Amino acid sequence: MGRHNVTWVSEFILMGLSSDRQTQAGLFVLFGATYLLTLLGNGLILLLIWLDVRLHLPMYFFLCHLSLVDICYTSSGVPQMLVHFLLEKKTISFARCGTQLFFSLALAGTEFLLLAAMAYDRYVAVCDPLCYIAVMRPRLCVALAAVSWLVGLANSAMQTALTMHLPTCGHNVLNHVACETLALVRLACVDVTFNQVVIVASSVVVLLVPGCLVSLSYTHIIVAILRIRSTQGRRKAFRTCASHLTVVSISYGMALFTYMQPRSMASAEQEKVVVLFYAVVTPMLNPLIYSLRNKDVKAALSRVLMMSSELKH
Repeated sequence: MGRHNVTWVSEFILMGLSSDRQTQAGLFVLFGATYLLTLLGNGLILLLIWLDVRLHLPMYFFLCHLSLVDICYTSSGVPQMLVHFLLEKKTISFARCGTQLFFSLALAGTEFLLLAAMAYDRYVAVCDPLCYIAVMRPRLCVALAAVSWLVGLANSAMQTALTMHLPTCGHNVLNHVACETLALVRLACVDVTFNQVVIVASSVVVLLVPGCLVSLSYTHIIVAILRIRSTQGRRKAFRTCASHLTVVSISYGMALFTYMQPRSMASAEQEKVVVLFYAVVTPMLNPLIYSLRNKDVKAALSRVLMMSSELKH
């Protein structure tokens, strides 16, 4: 290809989910309500952990980071998506596209690594409860959280730089709802073999390795639970992991299915579903799962409501 044809664009046009105005209006209401629930749910989790000293434990330290990631992740793409539902032409500038891609990749990677850190926390709590406080020291918790954030940011910086550097030869129509790696790579007019290798390598670092660590942790947890003789003891041990296991299954399952499969099997529609799932559904479900299936969080909420009621009187 002649070098004069290798060019970059100043903006992208997003095709979105539908061109029908009534459908877009319905999606605006649905995703808008979901976004508000996500902000309220995760904000409430952060508030409860901050206000209730009984929740100042390693598990809730990681949950606090997870809620913060969910708020930031959904805010990196959903507001733009809502605006586009109201517009005839859905455009996003090159700079905003790169910024959106960076934050979505960074926050998604951080979340997967945080879930692995939380799995280790649950492993220690179930398999070695007497040493839990000694093992899960504040310094270790901070280190695990810091590594999750740093690896997520570094991975995102590398992927974003490589992806946004790809020339598109004037093509700027993205068959997607947001600026997403696979959609941008598909738009490129040069050889993208290196980018595909980087995407797979990145998936191994932030998806496959943490996923294997989670699987290993829960294998030991299941073995430990089966060794407990009393039925009540087994139920109590399982309850300590149920919420986290549910979130892990949802998050890792779809991501591994999408990003670790051969490129020839991937489809644009499938990628749209996954992006919407992570940007809209998962951040809303996480606080619901952790609050409805966690007696400590429910008890903390009851205490805060009682305190607020007493203050009014």
